Amino acid sequence: MDRRHFLSLAGAAGAVATVGSSVLGYAESSAPQDFDFLFFTDTHLQSELDASKGCDMAFKKMRGLKAEFAIQGGDHIFDALAVPKERSLSLFEMYDKTQQDLGLKVYHAIGNHDVFGIYPASGMEPSDPLYGKKYYTDHIGKTYYSFDRKGVHFIVLDSIWITEDRAYEGRIGDDQLAWLASDLAAQPAAKPIIVTTHIPLVTAYENYNDTITVPKHAHQLSVANTGKVYPLFRGHNVLAVLQGHTHVNERVEWQGVPYMTSGAVSGNWWHGTHLGAAEGYTVVSLRGGKLTTRYETYGFQSVEPQNT
Repeated sequence: MDRRHFLSLAGAAGAVATVGSSVLGYAESSAPQDFDFLFFTDTHLQSELDASKGCDMAFKKMRGLKAEFAIQGGDHIFDALAVPKERSLSLFEMYDKTQQDLGLKVYHAIGNHDVFGIYPASGMEPSDPLYGKKYYTDHIGKTYYSFDRKGVHFIVLDSIWITEDRAYEGRIGDDQLAWLASDLAAQPAAKPIIVTTHIPLVTAYENYNDTITVPKHAHQLSVANTGKVYPLFRGHNVLAVLQGHTHVNERVEWQGVPYMTSGAVSGNWWHGTHLGAAEGYTVVSLRGGKLTTRYETYGFQSVEPQNT
């Protein structure tokens, strides 16, 4: 797969339905330029359930929004965890071709379903050169990093921790924590900061979803060591933490920082809506000292609806 494809997406025009919005403020003295960007997550591209058609529809509608760039919040495909390597490679190739319809610079976050073969059912051995995050780092990029655009500092975290028993949990490793502390320390106190993570740092998901199957590891729905992360935000102008993974629209504010989870491009894993969130993506707007988000749908109809 050509890594350059992953670094630029494409899309097309079209009207969209606005589902929800929220408004946040930040220090006027550190206000960035006015611009929009896209946050889309959990595309879960697969060959079944018209998923490639759905992604194509979403990307083409996103293209008409004239955004500066996009951030993909993880879980590009469904799935690399538990399937043979050949299946994972074919799905990433399918994703690569489909996302070209967006035509934007895209920054990527790693999701749990983007990690190769860590479940024994995949048939992959840990010695395989593509096992774990190796394919991702070779073909997409670093799993955690930061960048600046139009006066805003963006931080993308790697929230996927591979456990010794070949599973995963949400966790920010010690090396990454040290990097994050250093990266934040280098920013002026008033500089606007936006953080992205696949597995939520803060969420109330388990409080209102009574259909959850107990996972193998207790912290597969949220980051286990958030208590080591959020104190690092103190004294900084963190406008929002953008999150994926749970396929819902949610905002939880903790110690002055809004943790904003976006619904998924795949909705209920291509089966319709999940806890009221239809298939869609989030548009983030920065205007005159305020950060505004809105969730937009794109009209996908599941061939096998199983709304939850």
